[in-house]
Amino acid sequence: MISNEQQQHVDQAIVTRRSTRAFLPTPVAREDIAAILEVAARAPSGTNIQPWKVTVLTGAARQRLSDAIIAVYHDKDAVREHTEEYAYYPRQWTSPFIERRRKVGWDLYSLLGLARDNKEGMAAQHARNFNFFDAPVGLIFTIDRILAQGSWLDYGMFLQNIMVAARGRGLDTCPQAAFTQFHKIIATQLDVPANETVVCGMALGYADPSKIENTLITERVPLDHFARFLE
Repeated sequence: MISNEQQQHVDQAIVTRRSTRAFLPTPVAREDIAAILEVAARAPSGTNIQPWKVTVLTGAARQRLSDAIIAVYHDKDAVREHTEEYAYYPRQWTSPFIERRRKVGWDLYSLLGLARDNKEGMAAQHARNFNFFDAPVGLIFTIDRILAQGSWLDYGMFLQNIMVAARGRGLDTCPQAAFTQFHKIIATQLDVPANETVVCGMALGYADPSKIENTLITERVPLDHFARFLE
């Protein structure tokens, strides 16, 4: 039986999750990272396949990957050779999804003082993804190529568990699809087996409360916009 207090703790961990985009350099204990991953691995998966694979990066290992990606990102010729291995976003945007995408983008850029014509500033902000927004811990997630769509759905529950378990420990995260563009570099740097696909990255650490980008709280549509109750 879950008590009301326990329920509130779980709800609080969920609703206070943010995509943090500026972290303190404060280290995260290895035992805390391990505990988060072990808890997250209780996520359900069809016939208990457990499709997740995680590479945890700290210190020099994290910086080597960041440096390798950023060097290519800023090379206009080299970056053209790097494309996503799977379509995270739709190839054609329609309403209401395009409006939601634009709003969160402009909300963030407005906080950072980036005008719509400041392409250089936007590119620099996007590049911060590849340094895990200065988080001390970077996570790279991979999945076996043989697995199908159902396992990817299961993977999403595992990722959510990580973010909620992190919040329960006072930590913050940012899930990062941006890393998928550079899967070739990631595979080389981390010795990812050829049979595995890069799913995404994630920054993990303590949010920097002094950074204005961390004040962004994205909106959610009302319940009656996405749920219906039939009796």
